[in-house]
Formats: sequence, C-alpha cells, structure tokens
Amino acid sequence: MNKAVAKRGALRALGAMSGTSMDGVDAAVIETDGVAIFGFGESGYRAYSDKERAVLRAGMGHWHGDEVDAAAEVVTRAHCEALSEFEDIDLIGFHGQTLAHEPRGRGTLQVGDGIGLSQALGVPVVWDFRSDDVVMGGEGAPLAPFFHFACAKWIEAEEPLCFLNLGGVGNLTYIDPSFERPEIPGALVAFDTGPANAPVDDLMQGRFGLPMDKDGAVAREGTVETGALELFLSEPFFARMPPKSLDRNDFAEMIGLVRDLPDADAVATLTGMCAAGVVQGMEYCPKPPSRMLVTGGGRHNPVLMEMLRVALDCPVEPVEAFGLDGDMLEAQAFAYLAVRVARGLSTSCPGTTGVKALVGGGVLSAPHRGQAVKA
Repeated sequence: MNKAVAKRGALRALGAMSGTSMDGVDAAVIETDGVAIFGFGESGYRAYSDKERAVLRAGMGHWHGDEVDAAAEVVTRAHCEALSEFEDIDLIGFHGQTLAHEPRGRGTLQVGDGIGLSQALGVPVVWDFRSDDVVMGGEGAPLAPFFHFACAKWIEAEEPLCFLNLGGVGNLTYIDPSFERPEIPGALVAFDTGPANAPVDDLMQGRFGLPMDKDGAVAREGTVETGALELFLSEPFFARMPPKSLDRNDFAEMIGLVRDLPDADAVATLTGMCAAGVVQGMEYCPKPPSRMLVTGGGRHNPVLMEMLRVALDCPVEPVEAFGLDGDMLEAQAFAYLAVRVARGLSTSCPGTTGVKALVGGGVLSAPHRGQAVKA
C-alpha cells in the first residue's frame, strides 16, 4: 500500500462526485481517519460543456457499447482536470458517473478509469464503490449515510435528525447520534425518496433549452396538478420498505403526466412530486427527527424548500446552517469513504443499502503498479 495511505491518523483525502444532474465534477478535501472528521479543506468545481453533457446523456441507460466508452472518456478527462488542481493529497475517492443502476437486475455501472486517474495524478485512487454492495444483495445506494453520520458527530447533534440530499434523485438519511458507530443496528436508516431535480431539469431543457428552474422561478408561477400528484404517489416504489434506491430514469414517465400542462403548472407539479416523495418517506423514520438538513442543488430552490417546510413537522434547513457545504457534501462523502475502504472499514450496512452484511466496497488503485486491488 502507498506510504501516504498506510500512515496512521488523519489523511488528507480528496473526493470527487459527478451526480445524476450531470452538471459537472465537484471536488473537495477533508481530513479524516475514516471515522471522525478533523477538518474540511479546499474545494473546486469543473463544469461539463454542453457537448460533454450530451455525450453523458447519450450513455445513460446503456451498459456497454460506444456510448458508454465515450462517456467514460469524458468522465475520466474531466476528473483529471478537476483533481489536478489540488496539492498534497494522500488519497482520492473517485465515484465516477452512474450510467445505469439496476440492483435487482443487471447491477450498477459507474464509468471512469480509476486506474488511469491514479497513474495520471500519481495518487492512490479508490473507485467502484457500489459493485460489491450490489453483489452482496444491497441496493448499492445511497452510500453517503456513513459520512452523514460523521457529519452529525461533527456538528455535535444530540437528537435524531435527517440529512436530505436533493440531486437528480432524492435520498434521505435518518441518524440517531446516540450510537457510537454508523454500522450499529439502529444508528442509520437510508433510502432514495424518489425523483428530485432530474425531471424538472429534463422538462426545463426540453421546453426552454435551460438546464434548470433557477431559484424556482417557473414553479413559483404555477399550480400543482393534484391528479398527476396522486398518480405519482400510487407508484409501487413508495409502498416498498427501505432500503431502496432508484436509477435517474426510473420515473421518466413523470414527464408524460405533465405533458399537457402549461409550462409553469408542469414545473410546479414536478417540484411538488419531489417534495411529496420526501414526505412519504418520512413514514419510515424510526422516530420523528429533530430537524432536516438539506444538501444538493434542490436546497437552492426556495419553492421546493417551502413545500417541505409546510409539509414536515420539523425545521427544514440547508446544511450551511450548521457550517457544512451543501454543494460539496457528496464529494466530501467519497473522500471519507475512500479512507474507510483503504483502512478496511465498512462503507454500507443493512440499514443503509439492505446489504446482507457489512461491506467495505471499493477498488484501490495505486500509481505505478498498473493494476487494481481489492481493498
């Protein structure tokens, strides 16, 4: 193992995330021993160009072929550019780009060359975080809950609370901070709540040629169509007990439900569906949470945030209210998970992904070796 990874105590780890919104690469540094957070370092962002985003969209839903190869090349190049800006890094956590996710079918696919990235940057890279979890019967997602647990300890939370990530897909982590470790039964419950920003982004792209409903401006002018909302909530996914996860396109028919609505009503209805999925998911929390901390792009949408505040019985706040960075939390999570993988610690458990036993999923690639090894 690389000397920097083998050293005791905290590592300076760099995590990278390219999410289902496909807007770009988030990169962030944390200092951690894989258990506690000792500090947060610098961060950066590398946007995808319109051409690159089109390549990624073309690869969505594919498992192999030219589209997948082209997407992998874009992802690897963009990450190499983004991560090369950081110095004095001990370890990199590289999530890659999810193109397909069928945990009860063909598995899960995140593209990007972890070996090549390690060779190019001269730093050990942990990648392919999800595959082992799926092989062991898990959903392979969400994977951030162990980091959310560490964040709850960092902010010295004393009462149960939830972290809600609103990216392309929404996912929720319920945390009981009275437990010492995240893998102890009862410490965590985690699951995808339903579609979040992805359907709104797709509709905005299709109708306006815009990547998102910035500041909820379009949704604010519309009215939620209750019939479409009821059809949405009748989907079998919402009746399934967690853990459970989604692919970005699992609810693609949502666009069909609002196809004949005026623009503002269509966007408002899709936004309302996101909020409704979260509210439905709260039924699975073991206890009412003391608060909900929101991360991801959805927290910038005041219409969505107000929908959540009206519907939920606890304060709903962006994670910045507690000194965390909601734009970089996912990238920080994979930095944290990379250290856990390198040190033989688990990254998921039955309460987070439904995996049959504790799993420390990931492949560790060290530079100048030319091969990957299971961590």
